[in-house]
Amino acid sequence: MNITGDQLILACSAIGAGLAVIAGIGPGIGQGIAAGYAASAVGRNPGAKSDITSTMLLGQAVAETTGLYGLLIAILLLFVKPLLW
Repeated sequence: MNITGDQLILACSAIGAGLAVIAGIGPGIGQGIAAGYAASAVGRNPGAKSDITSTMLLGQAVAETTGLYGLLIAILLLFVKPLLW
């Protein structure tokens, strides 16, 4: 079985894209935990609902950037092949 350099680059790009997409697991779990804690905080203190919600949404937006970066890297690895001539 002979594997050319182009085939090796494509295979490594596919494996790297799969690993990059795994980066979406952490933000998903973190956002679920944050939403759960925010819901329990609102249950304990309904008067602070707006403050809790705005803080939670800001934290979730920051956490989501990690997943988006992973998706961006995966798309770049799959559709942009700069090492193939």
